[in-house]
Amino acid sequence: MSNFVSNLGYKTRKLIDNIGYATRIFATMFKALPQILKRPRLITDQIFFIGNKSLLIICVSGLFVGFVLGLQGYYILIRYGSEQALGVMVALSLTRELGPVVTALLYAGRAGTSLTAEIGLMKAGEQLAAMDMMAVNPVDRILAPRFWAGIISMPLLATLFSAAGVIGGYIVGVVLIGVDDGAFWSQMQQGVDIWNDIGNGVIKSLVFGFAVTFMALFQGYEARPTPEGVSSATTRTVVYSSLLVLWLDFIMTALMFN
Repeated sequence: MSNFVSNLGYKTRKLIDNIGYATRIFATMFKALPQILKRPRLITDQIFFIGNKSLLIICVSGLFVGFVLGLQGYYILIRYGSEQALGVMVALSLTRELGPVVTALLYAGRAGTSLTAEIGLMKAGEQLAAMDMMAVNPVDRILAPRFWAGIISMPLLATLFSAAGVIGGYIVGVVLIGVDDGAFWSQMQQGVDIWNDIGNGVIKSLVFGFAVTFMALFQGYEARPTPEGVSSATTRTVVYSSLLVLWLDFIMTALMFN
């Protein structure tokens, strides 16, 4: 019993220490924003690395998700004679939920792991320690540009995912199955609200971008400077980020669409 209490106390204290340390890192990255804006190249380079190199998997995944939504949505709606509402169903599913959530999960698997591995290898190679010795704060110079670039990239990637998904739903529903073209687009225009649907989806993607990017950077910065440590940190990034995205999605959906 004493060992159980001791282990519980140790893990609780370690959790509180990690939360406090993560909060200090976040505050440092936030304070570094004015300095980073004076050197926008730091952010644009990371946007290219994080966002542009993720375009292919995001757009292709969105297209195939749209294919599935168009096919399954048609099979469901035709039972009630409402197949003309296929467009609005596909659009709402993507803009409200699937666009931000699936993009965040793909972002965690592609960009998040790359960020963790990059920071972890820099720590293992003592590059971060060398910067610290030269009076250059590695959080300001290395972590902060990647953090803000991830927050900027995530809504753009989610928007492209949703757009590709709508195109996929159109190809399956209108081109292949034969749903009326005018009804597909007109019902989508009438049923999708730019603020309540698209706006809430953008807010979700911003929150997911913040959460996943920070988790990836923190895991890389705290990784043990060994190959096994970097590998474990990369795995934790995917697991923790995925769980965090799904939990945040439930909370925000309950608040937004109550």
